[in-house]
Amino acid sequence: MTDWTDQLPEAARAYLEGRRLDEVECIVSDLPGIARGKAVPASKFGRMNYFHLPDSIFYQTITGDWGEAAGKEGFIERDMLLYPDMSTATAAPWTADWTLQVIHDAFDRKGDPIPFSPRNVLKRVVKLYHDQGWKPVVAPEMEFYLVARNLDPAKKIEPMMGRSGRPAAARQAYSMSAVDEFGPVIDDIYDFAEAQGFEIDGITQEGGAGQLEINLRHGSPVKLADEVFYFKRLIREAALRHDCFATFMAKPIAEEPGSAMHIHHSVLDIETGQNIFSGPQGGETDAFFNFLGGMQKYLPSVIAVMAPYVNSYRRYVRDHAAPINLAWGRDNRTTGIRVPLSQPESRRVENRLAGMDCNPYLGIAASLACGYLGLMNEEWPDKQFKGDAYESEEDIPRVLGEALDLFEGADKLHEVLGEEFARVYAIVKRTEYEEFLQVISPWEREHLLLNV
Repeated sequence: MTDWTDQLPEAARAYLEGRRLDEVECIVSDLPGIARGKAVPASKFGRMNYFHLPDSIFYQTITGDWGEAAGKEGFIERDMLLYPDMSTATAAPWTADWTLQVIHDAFDRKGDPIPFSPRNVLKRVVKLYHDQGWKPVVAPEMEFYLVARNLDPAKKIEPMMGRSGRPAAARQAYSMSAVDEFGPVIDDIYDFAEAQGFEIDGITQEGGAGQLEINLRHGSPVKLADEVFYFKRLIREAALRHDCFATFMAKPIAEEPGSAMHIHHSVLDIETGQNIFSGPQGGETDAFFNFLGGMQKYLPSVIAVMAPYVNSYRRYVRDHAAPINLAWGRDNRTTGIRVPLSQPESRRVENRLAGMDCNPYLGIAASLACGYLGLMNEEWPDKQFKGDAYESEEDIPRVLGEALDLFEGADKLHEVLGEEFARVYAIVKRTEYEEFLQVISPWEREHLLLNV
């Protein structure tokens, strides 16, 4: 082992104790949240200060195509400089040899952060909070499905077979027996997470057939986004070991609930460490209501970031555990913005709009950006909603095209997230949407071919 390994976090050092490190995966998240990068021998990594990747990885659609995001100078694929953040070094315990993963940050040749790299977008938003003397804290919840292997995209996605030999059952929320059905997969998820140094706050069965939720402990937005980024990969790898797929699609099975990435937010005063949402006597502060007001006012304009694909909007269905509007309420899971029960020191706001299909860096950045604008502009929310919000009116976009229209016109949010990021993101997503519109669905063939 070389000297650079002294910089490794404790979990990575423990993973390698008494073993020879073979390889290092140098990775960065692209816009969809896919890990892009290079695998290099450990001896070479020890001699590297950085490595190169073309900036075109951020212009690519989920289908592998490119829009016109490269800008005025055209598609020339400049090399970026990717520098390792050694605090993110962690095991890749599913590999056949002893491998580490390290997340890198992307810079241009002048040393400036690449503005459309998702991790840089989140760092930009966090810095805006820090500049005001605030420390944002988040806690994401990850919902996903374990499904039967699906090798033919033309076939419907089916629930996986459980330990009993029967397909996973729906409407078994919080059932421990249902969780036990996936015991071998969950055991590997825990083992991989432990090897990577991640702390799981809990695993529960959700309402869908084969749908699980993993909660993570609250902390730094960048650190938690890194963990979600890593978790998606480790969960997929754990599932593959047991002849099933893990999917983070927002709505993989038509009759079942969708999968969300609920985001809990609080904000601390950097000097005092106090939660700015609670006053000296424990009451709700103006800052708390301003944050809520910002969420209500600006979230519609970033739903294209939190619900980034055409499938994402299938999740927003009345009475299916997903919001249809931006009402806010205390301890009310029918509202888009929820204030959970808590002690004053842990008072927080939960955004229930983000889908699990969003890029965790971008979803968290967009959510924090809305709260930030609320705090800065002293926005005030509507009156608290009491009762069933599904009986109220819908007020969020129902298709990606409409959401992109709102995002493209959201100048204040562009200033927070970065103008160049907003430009690139809008072009890439618009390209994806137009690709989708060229596909004729089975529903159209079934009902329109001979009837219209």
